[in-house]
Amino acid sequence: MTDLLVLRDGDDVAVATRDLAPGDQVATPDGVVVTAQGHVPRGHKIALADVAAGAPVRKYGQVIGVATTHVGVGEHVHGHNLAFDPGERDTPLGGVHTELAVPDGPRPTFRGYRRADGRVGTRNYVAILTSVNCSASTARMIADQFTGAALDAYPNVDGVIALTHTSGCGLVPDSEGGQILLRTLRGYAAHPNVAGLLVLGLGCEMVPGAALSARSGSVTDLGMPGIGAPDPDDSSALLAAIPDDTVVRTMTIQDTGGIRATVRAGVDAVRAMLPAVDARRREECDISELVLGLNCGGSDGYSGITANPALGWASDRIVAHGGTSVLAETPEVYGAEHLLTARATRPDVAKKLLDQLAWWRTYMATNGGTLDNNPSPGNKAGGLTTILEKSLGAVAKGGQADLAAVYDYAEPITDRGFTFMDTPGYDPVSVTGIVAGGANVVVFTTGRGSVFGCRPTPSIKVATNTPMYERMSEDMDLDAGRIVDGAATVEEVGAELLAKILAVASGEQTVSEELGIGAEEFIPWHLGAVT
Repeated sequence: MTDLLVLRDGDDVAVATRDLAPGDQVATPDGVVVTAQGHVPRGHKIALADVAAGAPVRKYGQVIGVATTHVGVGEHVHGHNLAFDPGERDTPLGGVHTELAVPDGPRPTFRGYRRADGRVGTRNYVAILTSVNCSASTARMIADQFTGAALDAYPNVDGVIALTHTSGCGLVPDSEGGQILLRTLRGYAAHPNVAGLLVLGLGCEMVPGAALSARSGSVTDLGMPGIGAPDPDDSSALLAAIPDDTVVRTMTIQDTGGIRATVRAGVDAVRAMLPAVDARRREECDISELVLGLNCGGSDGYSGITANPALGWASDRIVAHGGTSVLAETPEVYGAEHLLTARATRPDVAKKLLDQLAWWRTYMATNGGTLDNNPSPGNKAGGLTTILEKSLGAVAKGGQADLAAVYDYAEPITDRGFTFMDTPGYDPVSVTGIVAGGANVVVFTTGRGSVFGCRPTPSIKVATNTPMYERMSEDMDLDAGRIVDGAATVEEVGAELLAKILAVASGEQTVSEELGIGAEEFIPWHLGAVT
């Protein structure tokens, strides 16, 4: 381990791997000695060269902002002397291709649940999906009857979960917000990790339960008032179809006779499902059946150096074997979008990502903000200063693979390869979209210590630094901080993470699953007017 990490030749800053005090003399890996001019916390940046006021500052070989004052060698570089500047970036529409080598040896496999539509689940849940917030409490009351020893007779059932939300009525069904909610709820209803589905409504809401329980994925077959025939060229109008082997029941509180009667009827309905759900068995499945969700939260100055590149390595191996990975959090690729568009397999793929970023710029301006409102206070305490810097580290989760497709929020993921989904940066909303799209495993990297789950999909949490991992070891699945410590390489941690992904896909529980975390983190993106 060295005291300073220089990420690219020509960078103006290095990253401190320990707390530096004024006067500390520290050396870069190539032997350049720098004297700290003030306190520089671990994970923060120290200047390697003089930078004039107004001049760009580079890290990762890319501009992360401009100096607001003259910055001398050895100075701490952060919010007091570095500011966001959108600048101008060349955004090529493809042209960069990386041939991912398929490793020698037997193809990796995992033990999953093969569904009637050909997709593979990594878990075997019964879900109580609410069509409207009015049925949320009732859904939780039903699910609460299946905790503890209630499922002991059904060892192949991973749980009964209530998926509740705060919408479903008072919105325009054909609006952007209405379509997003419908896509999200349908995505969970059709998810390969859900083998039993109870759709629970109140009975008078805008999103009727029948729209969530219908097998067909065609909007025109759902019978929702206010929704016309979809534009055949609009892929975001596509809805997930529920597999034929999913056990489905629907009920409403009003028709069933009130809350108490519905709880009794709901418990009976779930009990009737359990034998069929428990009868399912895992079978050997190829690694290409994985749909890996990539997300990060509570990022720090090490995220783009340790956990994210290691996850990118694992993502590339899954893609090389014919599998799928999904990057998200559109506001957190801003400033690094050119690194993604250059890898697009077609110009229209790159253009769709740029169109999504343009939407976000307008959306933020309309609401009185900018995309540099992100990073969060925790990100800044961990060493990140501007959204440009944060994004450059965030896109490392996507490895080097070509960008095969770009999806709207909660749109069904149908392409193989490395893909992108438009989501907010807010972690539970982002991952809800990815899971609705069909992700059957999620890896979540964190530097500050985010505690996160996303049932019915398992979430593997990876720490970017060892001190946080040791402090919160009961909430983390893997320590990538060893890369900075010099105890492991990116490739070694990436290989460990890939093995962990396959083990979890085969049934090994993550720490968030052991704690029962993941139902409250089901938060569909809420957009548009509420009447």
